[in-house]
Amino acid sequence: MESNDKIIKKLKYVPEIKGVLRSNYIELPSCIAEASGIKIFGKRIKSILFSTDVAIIKNTNADAVIAVYPFTPQLVITQALMLASDVPVFCGVGGGLTTGKRSINIALHAEFQGAIGVVMNKPTPNELITELKSTIDIPVVITVVTEDEDIEGRLAAGADILNVSGASKTTNIIKKIREISKTVPIIATGGNSRDSILRTIEAGANAITYTPPSTGEIFTEAMKKYRGE
Repeated sequence: MESNDKIIKKLKYVPEIKGVLRSNYIELPSCIAEASGIKIFGKRIKSILFSTDVAIIKNTNADAVIAVYPFTPQLVITQALMLASDVPVFCGVGGGLTTGKRSINIALHAEFQGAIGVVMNKPTPNELITELKSTIDIPVVITVVTEDEDIEGRLAAGADILNVSGASKTTNIIKKIREISKTVPIIATGGNSRDSILRTIEAGANAITYTPPSTGEIFTEAMKKYRGE
């Protein structure tokens, strides 16, 4: 009879298949697997790509995509992202300049298009969160960027997930949230190093967002190879 150690090793082995043409893709740091993940509609999500570039979105091994951008949300952008992505997409629906009924209509459209969740910016009033929750049936993600955020108010209003994007203060914000709630799902920026990602997970983040290099940066490296540099 096989020992338990051998059985465990067999269970952990994950076969991997790669194509010749599709072997070049944005691979997220493997240490993100240490996160607990967030289970949404039966899908466990640990790694989330932060991008609106459809070429990058189409070529990544991330569990999901978070697509927010510094312009008013537009339905044609949401549709393009949904068509390009092979994984679930969290869509930005405003909360700052774009707010009120317009944000609600965009969020409803995103749900109909197949978004797994909608993301609202920091300025979003709690009243809008509550109204949004009564309109759509997918998670409402609220972005948190400072340590003085009214976390209790956000949760009371109906926020399902908190998206922490506090730069160097991210781990401190997460720790503060965990003092208030041990169970609220937290998505957080983890930086680009293994150590910073693991610190973010240790602080209490359930899923990690990763910002990939731009297509321009990727092209630069490819051109260097083509030129033999």
